[in-house]
Amino acid sequence: MNASTDELSRAEQLATMRKVTLRLIPLLFCCYVIAYVDRINVGFAKLHLHAALGVDSKVYDSVFGLGAGIFFIGYFIFEVPSNLILQRVGARFWIARIMIVWGVVSMAFMFLKGVTMFYVMRFLLGAAEAGFFPGVLLYLTYWYPAKERAQTIALFAVGGVAAGVVGSPISGALLNMDGLLGLKGWQWLFFIEALPAILMGIVVWTVLPNRPQNARWLSDREKRWVQSRVDAEAKSASVGQGHHLMAIFSNPRVWVFCAMYFLMNVGGYGYEMWLPTIVKGLSGKGDATVGLINAIPYFVAGVAMYWVGRNSDKTGERRWHIAVAALTAAVGFLIAATVSNPYIAMAGLTVAFAGLKSTIAPFWAVSTAFMTGAAAAGGIAFINSVGNLGGFFGPYLVGYIKDHSKDGNFAALLMLGGALVGMAILALASSKAEGTFEGKRKG
Repeated sequence: MNASTDELSRAEQLATMRKVTLRLIPLLFCCYVIAYVDRINVGFAKLHLHAALGVDSKVYDSVFGLGAGIFFIGYFIFEVPSNLILQRVGARFWIARIMIVWGVVSMAFMFLKGVTMFYVMRFLLGAAEAGFFPGVLLYLTYWYPAKERAQTIALFAVGGVAAGVVGSPISGALLNMDGLLGLKGWQWLFFIEALPAILMGIVVWTVLPNRPQNARWLSDREKRWVQSRVDAEAKSASVGQGHHLMAIFSNPRVWVFCAMYFLMNVGGYGYEMWLPTIVKGLSGKGDATVGLINAIPYFVAGVAMYWVGRNSDKTGERRWHIAVAALTAAVGFLIAATVSNPYIAMAGLTVAFAGLKSTIAPFWAVSTAFMTGAAAAGGIAFINSVGNLGGFFGPYLVGYIKDHSKDGNFAALLMLGGALVGMAILALASSKAEGTFEGKRKG
């Protein structure tokens, strides 16, 4: 081959993408682990926040559920502006800024006192973290074409379940530091688990390249080849040939994706924010043991979501991968809700979480496949922000149901499973709209 040509051999292409993946995905994976720990550690703190919030035990679950969900209101308001800014100023600066600010806000939770402060701080944490997840999804579109994106997204998004595997035992152990240096265990939890976000923000600022042309570890030929693949796909995208942001808000496909992601997050965050409480109720064990048990569903979900993402890329199929995973989650919730044996109930919760998380990679692979330019920046953020409102309603509804139902766990788990059934129905019904899930790609 002529050394001057931009065309790479098949071996060179594979080597180039391996290099890209090894340089980017482990870093972004670690960032997401940290983000998710800071987002859901309030579920562990909940076991000990009763005195700090100063509320009657009869309404404590409702108050906590509302506070846990308010995170997503701040997230919703600032999500689209955050992604549009990232598109303008670059991922390196903006992702670093997001991580450092959310780390500072998360650390400030150690001074929590009263319900009003709890609500305000959860809102501020959502506002601080807004733009991280969709920002990374947008960033991946700079490097990977749509047909390779499900597995790549799965490799990144598995950080969310790794956070549960790693963070659950750590969170449980940190609660046992109660009284050390005059601080409560939940104060140590917020302080220590916020530090990695600040430190990793500095790392991102130092090493993350904005675009392929900024990657010092790629040769000029490799840079041009990586860029040419995403440029060619952008020209054939089915939405926004002019890259117009407003086209996204009037496109029915986007609203279908919003509804699907909303239902997924009702189930997901309704599950995660309350899982430590449910596990403690099922097991009757202490905080450290609850942390270890809590890690089991996350580990299983991580394996499942990677396999589903890989298989979705291999087959090129998206909607059935989404629907089957969502229905599997619904079956798991049904099992957990209807059995009295705690071991079987825990198995049901594990199946539910594995199915739920397995929807993520094929969902984002298809929903990012038809947007380019400003439409991609705004559209990805819009789907994520509207969908994440489910993260408000899920925890709140679980708390409300637990406070106002004779068998709160039963009713709450059925509600969460119903949300996943709704997601599966939307995935299958929307297939009638041409290109909604398979997209329009060449090759």
